[in-house]
Parts: sequence; C-alpha cells; structure tokens
Amino acid sequence: MHRTRIKICGITRPEDARCAVAGGADAIGLVFYGPSPRCVSAAQAREICAVLPPFVVPVGLFVDADADAVNTVLAEVPLGLLQFHGSEAPAYCEGFDRPYMKALRMRPDIDVEAEARRYHSAAGLLLDSYKAGVPGGTGETFDWQRVPLSLRQRIVLAGGLNPDNVGAAVAELRPYAVDVSGGVEHAPGCKDPEKIARFVAAVGEADRR
Repeated sequence: MHRTRIKICGITRPEDARCAVAGGADAIGLVFYGPSPRCVSAAQAREICAVLPPFVVPVGLFVDADADAVNTVLAEVPLGLLQFHGSEAPAYCEGFDRPYMKALRMRPDIDVEAEARRYHSAAGLLLDSYKAGVPGGTGETFDWQRVPLSLRQRIVLAGGLNPDNVGAAVAELRPYAVDVSGGVEHAPGCKDPEKIARFVAAVGEADRR
C-alpha cells in the first residue's frame, strides 16, 4: 500500500513538534522568513529540533534569502532538507550541500512539467496556491486537476489543506506527500492536537481506500 507522507509546517514551539510527531508526522517545517507569523529564530529552531526523534525530518523554509543567511542557519540548526519558496534559481538551491525541495506557486500560466525539468536536482516539488505577493500560507486550495499525474511521486501537495479536504486530495492525486500548516492550527503558529490527529487519520483512510 502506498503511504502518503505528511509534513506539518510552521512549527514554532517544542510542544507542537512533539504533538506533530505523536500524531504521525514524517517531517516538520521551520519557517525562516521574517514576515511570516510562524517565523522562528535559529535558537527557537534548535530547541524544536532537540525534541525530534530519529527519522522525523526538520525542514527549513526560506524565501529569497541571502545565501549567507541560509548558511548561518545551517551552522546552528540540524536541518535535513531545505525548502525554497521564492524565485530561487536551481544553482542557488543546489549550493548548500543539503537536499532541497522547490515550492512552485500554481499561478495560471505555470508549466509544472517544465519547472520539474528545470529543478531536476530537487528532492521534490511542493505545489502551493498562488496569490499575488504572498509566497505561501494562503489558506486556499488550487485546482488539483492541474497537477501532472506523471510527476505525482515527486509532488508534495500544499495549499489550503485541512482535515476535511485532505482525504479527497490524496484520493485524487496520490501525491508523494502532503504539507499542512494553518489547517491544523487554532492560532497562527499554534498547532491543534485534535486537528493534527484528524488530518493524519484522513490521509491514512485515503491511502487504505
């Protein structure tokens, strides 16, 4: 049986990381983007990573960050994967001696297959909703029919997912993984254990079907 992996992003507190792990997350996301209400410092991120067990991957999210800023975080935080949410070029993404995931905002004119070829070195492609001027965390879904099925095992599906719609998304697309942030919160940056449990259960039920 295919098992859809789950990343819970926007973790800001060690207790929320523990909650995500207990709920069944495969990865947690740490946001290093100042304008985000879920942004964490390197010191906060270290505390969060310290409570993670083996095989739960800490992912660092950056948006058009200066390379020196990324390297400073990497020197202090044991990130296993980098997630780039801006207009970063492939050569930039490849420059940190870490596997990376490239986020693609599903604007109307995007050619996902062409972008997949452009970012062929990426460990995965995260597809997120497009909203002008907002690099992520829109809380809105996009038309899942736009996702090329030929790429689904490279796809991490994001954008407006929550416990009520993630089962349908998994059933329709069979992505490699799903990514959720606001959909399992009771306030920005504060995760809700009950919503996490429902989200993970919905993914598992869709996988079984």
